[in-house]
Amino acid sequence: MSDWSISGSSGRSIIGTTHEPRDHGGRHVLLAHGFKGYKDYGFIPWLAETIAQAGHVAHRFNFSHGGMSHGHGSFDEAAFQEDTWNRQVEDILSLLASLREGVLPGGKASSILLAGHSRGGATCLLAGGRHACEEVLDGLCGIVTLAAPSACLHMSEEDQERLLVDGRLPSPSSRTEQVLHIGASWLSEQLDDPEGHDLLSLAGRIPVPVHVIHGMLDDAVPVEDAGEIADATGRADEAILIEGSNHVFNTTNPFSPEQSPSPVLRELGDVMIGIAGRR
Repeated sequence: MSDWSISGSSGRSIIGTTHEPRDHGGRHVLLAHGFKGYKDYGFIPWLAETIAQAGHVAHRFNFSHGGMSHGHGSFDEAAFQEDTWNRQVEDILSLLASLREGVLPGGKASSILLAGHSRGGATCLLAGGRHACEEVLDGLCGIVTLAAPSACLHMSEEDQERLLVDGRLPSPSSRTEQVLHIGASWLSEQLDDPEGHDLLSLAGRIPVPVHVIHGMLDDAVPVEDAGEIADATGRADEAILIEGSNHVFNTTNPFSPEQSPSPVLRELGDVMIGIAGRR
């Protein structure tokens, strides 16, 4: 494994860890974390290592404003409050450029699979839809959503008003016991540009295959959201619903790659390897 850092949104760093296979003949796979997640969260390191063992280069990373460094420490509260969809999309574009240029470990990438868990999956769809058929997506061969929501905004009108008036909204972390805050810019960007945050409409513009994966027992994002994304991308018959799986694929946090994966996590690994191996 190799750790790295590149410049991301607003000059903040995107940090990551790359898992390289012994014999590299496959693709590069980017793994984006979800809300209050990070590159070392739960199942993500295991999934990256599993993908690498199958012959692909796997890169897991922290969004520039996710607020996390390497490992399982506390959040940088100031960075977290400044996070927005636009900044995450900008990070994705920076990572794609770095892969094409060979800046990250594993050499230059000509075939890239972009995968995101939960909110990270929505960010992947936004990037693909907003920049459909543009050069910034050169090399992208597919997008995978893992338990992703089908909309950017689920906040009640009451909370929206409170956020705009107060400038921030509390969002505690049960892991660190910090009282984190969502910043008003996260909402104001969406209100100022509703078309740029119309997730399903944008998903329908994506020019590469979109693979939708969701747990049937997801306790955070309704499984119906998977159907909505699949319908929007015209791949309703290909959505993969994993029986018995919750939002994090029945995996604790932290979870060491050396531990035995849950049956549903093992199934997810098999599915991801299959997708990455398609030509």
